[in-house]
Amino acid sequence: MKLQINQSEIEVRLDDITECDTDAIVNAANSRLVLGAGVAGAIDSKGGPSIQEECDAIGHCPVGGAVITGGGRLRARHVIHAVGPRQGEGDEENKLKNATLNSLKVADEHNLKTLAFPAISTGIFGYPMDACARIMLTAARDYLSGKTGIRRVIFALFSDSSLKVFEDQLKSM
Repeated sequence: MKLQINQSEIEVRLDDITECDTDAIVNAANSRLVLGAGVAGAIDSKGGPSIQEECDAIGHCPVGGAVITGGGRLRARHVIHAVGPRQGEGDEENKLKNATLNSLKVADEHNLKTLAFPAISTGIFGYPMDACARIMLTAARDYLSGKTGIRRVIFALFSDSSLKVFEDQLKSM
């Protein structure tokens, strides 16, 4: 399912984010930038050790922030590491919105045209899928409504249930 915004497009689809053929994929990162489980673990195993080595050199990223590394052996040339909130830590909505917006800003700063997001913070960080879909899709729509070189933003969802939540939210936009 797709939504056209000016010269850009948002797409939600069932996909393995590590297989996306985009300029960048977004990692649902922790603030220490340690590639552990979930999306980060899959990126680590498919992308190889160079991604973690670059993360170690960066060292830290605050909640709501985003940093970029190379893509190692992934199809994507870059990985944008976005630190989302843990459910219950406070101000989660703002932090998730900022993680999304900062990822898009990093992509623009590096002249990237296409990127793929996972559902940030919905895994081990425990954030609700419906709130995640609303916040991330709204942030992406609002960002793409402004001046940007980004042409395509994909939300690569891992399960049918999460895809349905994102599709329902996109339909309501």
